[in-house]
Amino acid sequence: MSAILPEAIQKFILRQLKIEHFDCIQLAGDASSRKYYRIVFEEESRVLMSWEPFTDVESYPFLNVLAHFQSVGVRAPKVEAAAPDLGVVLLEDLGDLTLERKFWENQNQQTAMPYYHQAIDEIIKIHFLASKPVQPASICQQIAFDTAKFLWELNYAREHFLEGIGGLKLSPELQKEFLWICETLHAQPKFVCHRDYHSRNLMLKHGRVYVIDFQDARLGPIQYDLVSLLHDSYVALSPESIKHLKSNYIDKVTALGHGSAIRSDFDEIFNIQLIQRCLKACGSFSSFYNMRGDTRYLKYIKHTAQLVATTLQGQKNLPYLNELMNDSELLNKNFEALCAP
Repeated sequence: MSAILPEAIQKFILRQLKIEHFDCIQLAGDASSRKYYRIVFEEESRVLMSWEPFTDVESYPFLNVLAHFQSVGVRAPKVEAAAPDLGVVLLEDLGDLTLERKFWENQNQQTAMPYYHQAIDEIIKIHFLASKPVQPASICQQIAFDTAKFLWELNYAREHFLEGIGGLKLSPELQKEFLWICETLHAQPKFVCHRDYHSRNLMLKHGRVYVIDFQDARLGPIQYDLVSLLHDSYVALSPESIKHLKSNYIDKVTALGHGSAIRSDFDEIFNIQLIQRCLKACGSFSSFYNMRGDTRYLKYIKHTAQLVATTLQGQKNLPYLNELMNDSELLNKNFEALCAP
């Protein structure tokens, strides 16, 4: 038994696993309010995900999307049991090795490429197999990125990053350019996308890539997940690796008969999505500090903001944002200094 967990949850674990004792280790949390625990027993282990109570299994986004993804062959953790009234789900333990850790443990990026190729395979399943209509429709097929959602994310970045820790005074012109970005992305064909497809949400177990943290999946441009993976805030893929993996995605999609999804403006939309997605990430990292004093993500802001600034240099429709990101003092700020006591 464990003093970390409430008694009702402990009894649930004992009953479901048919055991009399277990050890419990709280795992390092991510940016969400969910908590994770490793349940160790009889030389085996499971992971317990704990959040708010929910009404039923079928309508719970995490379990609904998981079942849908697994039905089309996406590798994701198996569910052992769930207790809606307790807000917990008992899952297969995928271990601690993320794609991020695999990337950084080697000097040569080529060592990580086989796992990135697997990540491309899983994302293609999500985009094209999980997008096929089913009855009843999965939750991820019923909600979508639209102009309003994209704009909310950019305004979040404006509040917490540009104005918040950036300290910038902004012109109304910014909102016009934000709207152009969002309307352009909303006009793209929509496929199921993971929404947070980066190296910390890809686990490696027995040499295979597994997908986690998919509960916010929704319809959107195929470029959204590809930007998340190739322009990840947590790793630094080389331009050569990015070019190779983008070509790998396009070649595989075309070979599978989905080539019509790769339109002539694919790279243009990719760059616009990069600007939106990476600004959103800067907003999230900044908000963790602004709203709860969490300094862990400040070190990722400069790299991510630089991606935006570099990409903006080729965007004739975004002159104000280009000037803002490239000519201001924003990129020269030491955001990590906010950690100082």
